[in-house]
Amino acid sequence: MKITKTALFVLTIAFLFSLNVNAQPEEGWTKIGEKLVSFKADKDKIMITGKERNVTKIKVTCIQGAVKIKNIYVKMSDGQEKNFNPSIGVMNKNMSTIGFKLPGDNNELEELELEYDSMGTILTNKRAKVEIWGKLKE
Repeated sequence: MKITKTALFVLTIAFLFSLNVNAQPEEGWTKIGEKLVSFKADKDKIMITGKERNVTKIKVTCIQGAVKIKNIYVKMSDGQEKNFNPSIGVMNKNMSTIGFKLPGDNNELEELELEYDSMGTILTNKRAKVEIWGKLKE
């Protein structure tokens, strides 16, 4: 059976959408931050306070516009640091990254930084808006 390049491309796109579309977070996830991103490549720190720091996993959801998350940097209360590379391409409205497990067991999330490319321009699109979700410790 021979598959054309077009058919393979369509199947790949359909597969990626089926993995990443997540309109509502699952039970146990809470919003720990949000960011309206600029129309350029940029880095932004998201301030995390209170109970939102007690999470075991994080994920990013696009709720407006289109954005490509290039890197997610976290720093934990014991000093451990971790970089996550989502590698999912451009995220559109209601698409999420997978949940990334944070390092350590009894840590709190101290810092979170997103590195991204926002897609579109001021003339043609709304700015992208992302939410950061955390899976609360049980």
